[in-house]
Amino acid sequence: MSPAYPSSLGTSDADHIRLFGHDLADDLMGKVGFGELAFWLLAARRPTPGESRVFESVLVALADHGFTPTAIAARVTYLSAPDSLQGALAAGLLGGGSRFLGVTEDCGLFLHEVLAGLNGTLPTTDEGWDAVALAAVRATKTAGRFVPGLGHPVHKVTDPRTPVLIRIASEEGLRGPHLRLFEAIGRVHEQVLGRRLPLNGAGVCGAALADLGLPVELLRGFALLARAAGLLGQIAEERRRPIGMDMYLAVDRNAVYVDPSDS
Repeated sequence: MSPAYPSSLGTSDADHIRLFGHDLADDLMGKVGFGELAFWLLAARRPTPGESRVFESVLVALADHGFTPTAIAARVTYLSAPDSLQGALAAGLLGGGSRFLGVTEDCGLFLHEVLAGLNGTLPTTDEGWDAVALAAVRATKTAGRFVPGLGHPVHKVTDPRTPVLIRIASEEGLRGPHLRLFEAIGRVHEQVLGRRLPLNGAGVCGAALADLGLPVELLRGFALLARAAGLLGQIAEERRRPIGMDMYLAVDRNAVYVDPSDS
């Protein structure tokens, strides 16, 4: 008897390809957007129109942010190995970590853990959310850790993505507990940290994705999915208007030897 390998995703035979039991060619191509399909693949359910709008907004928010380390890595790798598009793309994606892109997952996990500690009893007022947020920020500072989703190296006052995504989620009736808690952190953290920091776009994306019911342990994957498109755009621009060599030479020609004992 042949072994069976069960899957609810894609299967195929000589004449058909099926995804979620649907005929890929007849039922899905030209009828399902890529963002909708990405959501479906992870959640194992088709998103509502409102969920699709929020999800697509997250993908747009995370696709590109200029010459970030991930973009620079992709461009310089492409300079070094123009025969390996996949290598340049992978180099950029591998840079998605705790400082760039990974904040989406880190923030979602942080908020999820705080909410889990409430044992299902959620606040019903802004004051109640502020109290929960204040306790969470204090506990995080006491533990010597940073609150993910606070601060940005470029947007020092307001990350322009944050209020827009909150508005879109609210319009679609999807401003859930993760976003409510994240907003409260934005209101109260100054009382603990002694300075005001913006709620960054990566963090609000994590909160919005968690409110969509997506697995918080996989939220970084959505950030990488979005950034893959942005990195491909960076590589395409590198082909049209190359600057990778200038980046390399700017560093190499300005390298200054320092005796190891001086460091």
